[in-house]
Amino acid sequence: MAFSSRLISRSKQLYGSQAILNQQHAFPVRYYAKEAAPAGLKGDEMLKDIFRDIKQKFETAIGVLRKEKITIDPENPAAVSHYAKVMKTIREKAGLFSESQRIQFTIEEETQDIPDARTFFLKLQEIRTKRGLSDELGVEAMTMDALEKVEKEIKQPLMRNDKKGMALLMAEFDKVNKKLGVRREDLPKYEEELELKIAKAQLEELKKDAVEAMETQRKREEFKNEKEVDVRSLDIRNFL
Repeated sequence: MAFSSRLISRSKQLYGSQAILNQQHAFPVRYYAKEAAPAGLKGDEMLKDIFRDIKQKFETAIGVLRKEKITIDPENPAAVSHYAKVMKTIREKAGLFSESQRIQFTIEEETQDIPDARTFFLKLQEIRTKRGLSDELGVEAMTMDALEKVEKEIKQPLMRNDKKGMALLMAEFDKVNKKLGVRREDLPKYEEELELKIAKAQLEELKKDAVEAMETQRKREEFKNEKEVDVRSLDIRNFL
């Protein structure tokens, strides 16, 4: 029991810091300053409101986790799907962004002052790299090829406020999407697939952390006779 308790204690920290609270720190403080803080609110009062909001969201997340059985089995599609649904429930009840929404928010924040299309797409590449997202289909190269074609046609750099030029670029993107078999009406499906990949990655990290904890504890004298614990059998609800 002591072995399992200590393991869960460490695993619970990963849940709190990585799966839940990191979503809060994805928002810059100025986002709260613009959206959450009443006009004329003093700095210390604004910070208090921010931390109260974070505390409330965290408690909401813990409340959901106390009711749901999480199976730490990233190779089990059913376990991954259930974990993703639990995380979605937490986001909806606590008012948190999904991964795709966070990416969109980051894009809007970091590109709002960029006037030309080329710099905009280079910034998108930078954001993708920083977030560890892969470009398996080579979309970025096709995007830049489309931009090159349009700029060659209009004989000048494409500016984002150039409605005619941007319409030409969108037409080129439609060709790229058709080539890749991507349809705009399928975007919700792609978002769901992304969330499942993220859920699996989080379960893999949680499993890795749990296994490392077990291996470390087995080296200690007082735990040498303890039976090995299968991480899939652990019920985190008992330790929240």
